[in-house]
Amino acid sequence: MNVQRLLLSSVAGLSSALIAYSAFFTGGNLAGVMAYLRQRGAARRLEASGADAAQVQAARDRLHDLGLSIADPAYAAQMIPVALLIGVAVGLLMWWLFAGRVSGAARPDVEERMVLRLAHRLGGQFTLTQLTEISPLSADQAHVVTARMLQEGRLRRTEGGFTLA
Repeated sequence: MNVQRLLLSSVAGLSSALIAYSAFFTGGNLAGVMAYLRQRGAARRLEASGADAAQVQAARDRLHDLGLSIADPAYAAQMIPVALLIGVAVGLLMWWLFAGRVSGAARPDVEERMVLRLAHRLGGQFTLTQLTEISPLSADQAHVVTARMLQEGRLRRTEGGFTLA
C-alpha cells in the first residue's frame, strides 16, 4: 500500500508544482494562453497551406510577440522555489489524507453512527445480536462501541438489550 501512497503523493505534488509554475509563467492569464494557442494553430495552417515565406514569417512574428506579452519566464524562474514548495505541501497533504483512508481502523464516530442508525430504525431499542446481524459491525466492535456509549451515557442497558438515553 505504501507504493500506491507514494505514487499518489508524488503525482499530486509534482502536478501541483507544475500547475503553480505555469500559473507564474503566464501570470494566470488563461485567456492569453488560449489566444496564443489559436494564433499558433492559425500560423501552422498558414504554413501548411503553402503561403509565401513573407506571410509565414509575419505570422510567426505575431505569434512570438503574443507569446512575449503573455509569458514572463524571468518571474517564473524566480518563483520556482515557491512552486516546488506548493508541490511538496500538496504531496504531504495527499500522503496524510491517503494514510487516514487506508489505516484500516474505523473511526469511532462511524461505529457510533451505525449503532444510532440501527437504534432509530428499531424504535430506540435493540439487542447486541441485532446489532451484529444487521450492521456491518463485528461482535467485538459491537461490544466495544456499546460499552463506550454506555460509559458516555448515550445508551442504557435494559433486560433484553439497549435503549437510547
